[in-house]
Amino acid sequence: MSKADNLNRYAEGWITGDAGVIVSTLDDGYEMDDPNAGKISKAAFREYHAAFKEQVESIRGVSEDAWLDLSELVTQEEAGVLTAWAWWTVPGTPIQGSALIKVGDGGVISERLTFYTKLPEA
Repeated sequence: MSKADNLNRYAEGWITGDAGVIVSTLDDGYEMDDPNAGKISKAAFREYHAAFKEQVESIRGVSEDAWLDLSELVTQEEAGVLTAWAWWTVPGTPIQGSALIKVGDGGVISERLTFYTKLPEA
């Protein structure tokens, strides 16, 4: 599967909330960096995804809407790595942020998340 195909399938898994689809695109050395959950390996991804999904459902309930929306996707390939930047939102919640995704020949190498939120008041 090409890097672009892996990226598209990875995005599809997030949009539909399907951890199995996401895991099928991951490189063995995959690492998710989530400021709330820390660093997540491929082996720990399903547990991370289930916990995130539970948190989302506690806010909006179970919904038939897309689990996650992606927009403003920008990609660049350099030195054998496809890099993607995207804006993501969870419909029906205030949860949103940005993602930096790296894809190599073996699949998705990493994703670094940011959350869009106000800074706490001093």
